[in-house]
Amino acid sequence: MIVAITDGNWRATRAALAATGDRFAGLIRAADPAAPATRHWSVADTAAHVATLAQACASMFGAAEPPVHDLDALVRRTVIDTVADFNRTVLCRFAERDPGVLAGRIRADLGGLLAATEDADPAAAIPWLGDSRVPVAGILAHLLNELQIHGRDVARAAGARWRVPPREAAPFFELFLVGVTHYGYGRLLDGHGPWPRRRVAVEFSSPYTATRTLAIDGGRVVVEPPGGPADVRLSFDPVTLNLMLFGRVGRARAALGGKVVVRGRRPWLLPAFLRIMRLPS
Repeated sequence: MIVAITDGNWRATRAALAATGDRFAGLIRAADPAAPATRHWSVADTAAHVATLAQACASMFGAAEPPVHDLDALVRRTVIDTVADFNRTVLCRFAERDPGVLAGRIRADLGGLLAATEDADPAAAIPWLGDSRVPVAGILAHLLNELQIHGRDVARAAGARWRVPPREAAPFFELFLVGVTHYGYGRLLDGHGPWPRRRVAVEFSSPYTATRTLAIDGGRVVVEPPGGPADVRLSFDPVTLNLMLFGRVGRARAALGGKVVVRGRRPWLLPAFLRIMRLPS
């Protein structure tokens, strides 16, 4: 089983999504909507972004209308390097910025999504950005991560506490990142420049996830079971890894804090790997 989808982590992801959605909704109600949450977005903009994602995910399962009428076309043509353009387009067309209204919409769309997927096969493939495919469990894990990352952004703006347990951050790697790589990432990684000249394999391990190796080989990225040859062996705290991948924590800080530990025969190959296997920040 390459993508470690189990009844346990499926149920845990669903429970964490519901609880984190409630926490996020309460947080945006209490924060100053005009306060800057990121370099480009206020608290209100960040809340609207999360609301569009919750609505978009719910619409994939018939639990809501899409946040914009041409969502399918936007999703198909978006790749990692154009996610910012996708977000700008959707936010420009999505006028709501009232935190109370957005909190209610987020709760409603998360409830609809969870109800619509209650009896779904968590391993079923769903179309995603750039003609990629993701398991149903990965869609929920991705949305959970968005709530966690942007909850941190809003909490920092509000001077509030925002804690994410490592076990609740783990589904992003285990279900989404491994899932989209194995199920087929389509054109998602286009635009990265030349591939490494040699095979680069990175083994990822943590106490909260199944160990997996992601390898760049012959112009493609594949998921391999643990135990094989690896250039880099990376052990990680899931919270810190997610923040690092999305540009909230620097690589040096993650390493110096002992939250991301890099070992192996050729640890210097990790930057080349991350140039290909990158996420929007």
